[in-house]
Amino acid sequence: MSVDVLCLRPRIDFERAKALPATELTVAYHAPNDSEVIPLMRQARALVIPAVGPKLSPEIFQHTTVKLVQVTGGGLDRLDLPLLKGMDIAVANVPGGSNSAIAEYAVTATSVLLRRFAWADAKIRAGKYEEFRERMVSDNLSGLDGLLVGVIGFGTIGLAVAQAFYQAGCTICYYDPASSHGASARAIDAKSLSLDELLKSADVVTLHVPLSPATRGLIGSNELREMKPGAILIQASRGGIVDEAALAQALTSGHLGGAAVDVYETEPPGPDNVLLSLSGETARRILFTPHIAGVTRQATENLFRSAWRNVEQFIFKNELPENRVQ
Repeated sequence: MSVDVLCLRPRIDFERAKALPATELTVAYHAPNDSEVIPLMRQARALVIPAVGPKLSPEIFQHTTVKLVQVTGGGLDRLDLPLLKGMDIAVANVPGGSNSAIAEYAVTATSVLLRRFAWADAKIRAGKYEEFRERMVSDNLSGLDGLLVGVIGFGTIGLAVAQAFYQAGCTICYYDPASSHGASARAIDAKSLSLDELLKSADVVTLHVPLSPATRGLIGSNELREMKPGAILIQASRGGIVDEAALAQALTSGHLGGAAVDVYETEPPGPDNVLLSLSGETARRILFTPHIAGVTRQATENLFRSAWRNVEQFIFKNELPENRVQ
């Protein structure tokens, strides 16, 4: 039986989201390391992959008949884009499909850190209710209202995050020399700053840039030292953008008030990850989540339906894919 599409994520993911492809489309679902992948790449017309995962080996593209790689999210760092361009293979993603989920994550994680909700939960379970309540009151913990939030990366996701913080009563600044959202920025009174200015002035810094040679290590020890004492860092972009050892040091020294980490240099993070080795009160000022910021039932359904619609138009109507990145 011929195959139209090879999909490197299980069918159950799409069933759960109620977002299966059209029944006329012949789809083979396999894990990336399955021995059937390379043979199927030599008969399929399209490849569907999740945005999160290890880089795809160039080997699977040898002698392939695939002419479209469709990512079911926004991230493209699993792909060797120059290789695919040289092979005349189109690449498309679904930008903005999880904007609301990521914005919700950034605002919620900031609030959890500022008001020490997770820390309080642990203390109450340890029988320290009165002691910790007294400390929370005496420390005069901040809420979101009136804080300056610095958004690094003002694309579709960064804009959605900025709008969510604005609705929560925050003032917004951003760093993104290439942003095309000037009108939307003005609508929420967001001010464009240099990276240095943003780091020095923002109470909350939230990252929403893709991983690239230009952004790898973007936030290192120097940048963390520039941040305001007590500031909060939200890392929900891609692992490798923040120097994890430097972040651990900034938390240990007490310079940062807290950090939410949803993405890691290596995923899953190993037991030797420096952030996981933090202890005592330092450990209570970091919130870990498993690369889940953009994953909600609503966002997943939207991403999957958009991806399959693109593939179906390409296969059945021979149309150029929407959101083609090259």
